Amino acid sequence: MKRLIPAALTLALLTTGNVALADSAAPGFIRVDQVGFASAETKHAYLMTSGAAGRFSVVDGRGREVLAGKAGRDLGTWNARYPHVYDLDLTRLRTPGNYRIKAGAVTSPTFEVTPAGLPAAPARKVVDFFGLQRDGAATRGGPSHLNDRAASVYAWPEFTGPDTDQIKGGLTRIGGPVDVEGGWFDAGDYLKFTHILSYVDTLLWAAERDGAPVPNLRDEAAHGLRYLDKMWDERTRTLYIQVGIGAGDEAGTFYGDHDIWRLPQADDGDTGDGRQFIRHRPVFRAADPGEPISPNLAGRTAAAFALAAQLEPSRARAAKLLDKAASVYAMAKTTGVGQLVTSLPHAFYPESVWRDDMELGGAQLALAAQRLGDPRAGRWLAQAAHWAAEYLKEEGGDTFNLYDVSALAHTDLIKAMRRAGTGGHAVSETDLVAGLRAQLEIGNRRAAADPFRAGAKYDEFDSVPHAFGLAATSRLYRSVTGDRSYDAFGTGQRNWALGANPWGVSFVAGAGQNSIACPHHQVANITGRPATGAVVNGPNSAGLFEGGLGGHFEEMPPCPPGGVDRYEEFTGRGSRFVDDVRSWQASEPADDFAAVALYALTLMSR
Repeated sequence: MKRLIPAALTLALLTTGNVALADSAAPGFIRVDQVGFASAETKHAYLMTSGAAGRFSVVDGRGREVLAGKAGRDLGTWNARYPHVYDLDLTRLRTPGNYRIKAGAVTSPTFEVTPAGLPAAPARKVVDFFGLQRDGAATRGGPSHLNDRAASVYAWPEFTGPDTDQIKGGLTRIGGPVDVEGGWFDAGDYLKFTHILSYVDTLLWAAERDGAPVPNLRDEAAHGLRYLDKMWDERTRTLYIQVGIGAGDEAGTFYGDHDIWRLPQADDGDTGDGRQFIRHRPVFRAADPGEPISPNLAGRTAAAFALAAQLEPSRARAAKLLDKAASVYAMAKTTGVGQLVTSLPHAFYPESVWRDDMELGGAQLALAAQRLGDPRAGRWLAQAAHWAAEYLKEEGGDTFNLYDVSALAHTDLIKAMRRAGTGGHAVSETDLVAGLRAQLEIGNRRAAADPFRAGAKYDEFDSVPHAFGLAATSRLYRSVTGDRSYDAFGTGQRNWALGANPWGVSFVAGAGQNSIACPHHQVANITGRPATGAVVNGPNSAGLFEGGLGGHFEEMPPCPPGGVDRYEEFTGRGSRFVDDVRSWQASEPADDFAAVALYALTLMSR
């Protein structure tokens, strides 16, 4: 869980030491995408220093100079210690190979140039992370939470405040048993949310459809869909939204998931005092059976089933998936909506935008129906266009992430409209393309004012998934327009997330020479096995760290040894990054982060 302070935890940290520039006493660092570039891509690195910059060179794996040049313009101040950030243009480097950049005594991490597309390893690693996140019988570390096969349903709890997950009073059982075994853990904890999993599974199927092939991707997408099939009870028209609780009660009579640091395999047999909801995890539903469902949930859950229908080889099975998607979509509550349903408490995932979800669900239904020759395609196309028009009128302003899926929705609605060959819709292709361009311009304006060309806000939550979302949007825009004018911007956002940032950290574990080493992840921390492919929040508001990083659980191996923040000197522009077991603000991975990163990487690897 990554939104509330009580949900805190993390693991270890790699840094590079200070080195002096050859022609001055100014310390400096070269920041570069540690994964690398495709040969034809625009390529930039950054020299961060307190003094003037001169020339730089690029050397290959044998130490031979293959490119030399003069540092480009000063892009601005990062902080008082590093008032200069110089652009290093590497675009002329096109020969495939492994390289490092040198400027005086400063040397960059190694990066790769590939003939076409990106190196395949990062996307494979992200898919591998989903394997680590699996819950239930088909898990890497042994079966976990098999008691979820016969779980009880509870009424929504009351909480002690709007910004806490502490429960006021007890829990009231209202139904069950239901089978909710399987799925993925949401983040570094063991809770499961339909709001998150439907978004994640939608992006996994989209990556399988739109991106470069990745081993095991389809298996992981199918794993997620099997869980969604359990969470949607078509017979009773009930959508279950959550398994487990974050915290215990105010009186201290029972514990929640965030109160204990352990491996998931321990929960089914945990008979300790107050562990009843650890051993038998409660389930919560979106609404009473047969009652309308929050439209964000209905739209994105329908999208996951409909995307799977587009890729299912068996037409009979695809038709069943389409019908399942249609039944969820039809339950959307689109009048008198009120506060959206995401999680309990809502503060975990405070989404407020929903018309994009309805557009996404309608577009995927239309595409699946067009593939199958289903006569309902026109109806869903019209609904998607309606919600797109309403989104553009009422809700625009964010970019691609967990809370705004309009970039994918717009792109696929354009595809569905072109396949239908009909006009007169509530929104035009021109409107949708303008919507995509507007999102890219939000990031582009930020990047123009930032010394590392970051298009995401790095003094807020979710900077890394926003960066990957912008990278993906640049390629989605190109796919429907043929216009490559945002390609360099999109590449720059990926570069930022993979090491070309002030901290010199790749925020994808195991991707790059200096990747995140301390993800807020219980399995990785306890077992010592790295959470390879995990994608973390990244930098956050420096103010969130003013009260410290918090303490360790007794069962939590400390990391880094001594708890020294080796990245403190790079705090700047109101943001801070800490790679520490206690740094819930920056180092917690989450499935939604990994999903949008994977989608961007597969689109850019084609």
